[in-house]
Amino acid sequence: MKVLLVYPSIPSTFWSFDNALSFISKKTVQPPLGLITIASMLPDDWELKLIDMNISPLEDNDILWADMVFLSGMSVQRSSFKEVASRCRALGLPVVAGGPMVTTEPEDFPDIDHLVLNEAEITLPEFLADLKEGKAKRIYRTDKFPNLEKTPPARYDLLDQSQYATMSLQYSRGCPFDCEFCNITALNGRKPRVKSTPQFLNELENIYRQGWRGEVFIVDDNLIGRKNHLKKDFLPALIRWCGEKNWPFHFTTEVSMNLADDEELIDLMVRAGFDHIFIGIETPNEESLAECGKLQNKNRDMASSVRYLQKKGLRVSGGFIVGFDNDPPNIFERQIKFIKQSGIVTAMVGLLNAPSGSKLFKRMEKENRLKGFMSGDNTDFSTNFIPKMNEKELISGYRSILDNIYSPDVYYRRVKLFIKEFRPFPGFQDKLTKTHIKALFKSIWILGVKNKGKRYYWKLFFISLLRYPRKFSLAITMAIYGFHFREIYREPLAANKC
Repeated sequence: MKVLLVYPSIPSTFWSFDNALSFISKKTVQPPLGLITIASMLPDDWELKLIDMNISPLEDNDILWADMVFLSGMSVQRSSFKEVASRCRALGLPVVAGGPMVTTEPEDFPDIDHLVLNEAEITLPEFLADLKEGKAKRIYRTDKFPNLEKTPPARYDLLDQSQYATMSLQYSRGCPFDCEFCNITALNGRKPRVKSTPQFLNELENIYRQGWRGEVFIVDDNLIGRKNHLKKDFLPALIRWCGEKNWPFHFTTEVSMNLADDEELIDLMVRAGFDHIFIGIETPNEESLAECGKLQNKNRDMASSVRYLQKKGLRVSGGFIVGFDNDPPNIFERQIKFIKQSGIVTAMVGLLNAPSGSKLFKRMEKENRLKGFMSGDNTDFSTNFIPKMNEKELISGYRSILDNIYSPDVYYRRVKLFIKEFRPFPGFQDKLTKTHIKALFKSIWILGVKNKGKRYYWKLFFISLLRYPRKFSLAITMAIYGFHFREIYREPLAANKC
């Protein structure tokens, strides 16, 4: 059997970082971890080929080479996903599809030959057994959650690693929290399941031996879902492994705000090489937090918590949302004020949407407010349900946030606050590479010469170089991110002028 694994293209969005990737000559941020994990579960005698359409185009010859196409993707890839499926159908190739989008929205893909839904550790073996017997069904699903200790290591050898900015691994699935707008618990459950520590370290060893160095994204829904296990087993072992290898990786992951309450856990994460975390902050409005069930964020000074985490050595990227039923008219000014005070540089502000499978989706459906499936694109000024707030007022306020927080003067002010307060792990040194040098000279030309905000760039350049030389590389990275954010929102902001 010849199998082509296809990862559809991702449009230019906040998280695509495509305008920033050009500075380091990379094609895309991270690899399709789901597909290369699926690849490790297929029979050993099958011939496999991976096409990541964010790196190289999918040609008809690639499709015709195969006996079958495996396709996976997220909501933001819907258009490319459907186009690939249509091309395969036209060329007579059967398509097997899985992943979060088709799992929560199988009815939107009536032409897919085989839907292998939920977690593949359970449903894929059933499909393969039936396929071997010549009686493969159209849909395979389960309401069970697999033991991750049985998940084989992903096939990183199928990747052209030189084209990715980060490498991805997974340690756990599931989240103990149950926010209304999130479909993670529907997909992966509320009881976090983890791989064994030796199992994870073996996967880390694999990418190390293949030559990867630098950023590693641990893609967990919430890494700290089992805090005691992390502190007693996983992080001490990771610290030992990284120390033996002379700290080859920087780790990024997703956590919940309650990390700020556990100094021991913070210190262990920083010692292990974690220097960047994403937190869903959502809103400074307590009533909106209660509405969406974000209880871990309630009754705390979140701006102080963020600045504490950054002073301890963890750069915080934050997710923010407007459009809750309980949002007051001044929510837009409050979001701007919070982002400025917190020193969060990478602040992703989006309109509230209801993902398929989430409690919010079901509530909007029950209240007859649902418009359809969400796009997954956080730059398209759309929401898939009818908001309580006047829609023009919501769009206008949302636009005012983006206009403010990404304007060069406000953005660079946040970068300077972050650089001043961030305290990287003393034992960890950022290793200067040719890629860093190339990015620096590109930033000087594009941001320091051609760009309208060049005076802000040069202020940051010299302040960080002279006062905080150890954080100079990070300061330039943040400047490049700002360029991406302004570019990504330039057209949507122009198109949504009120």
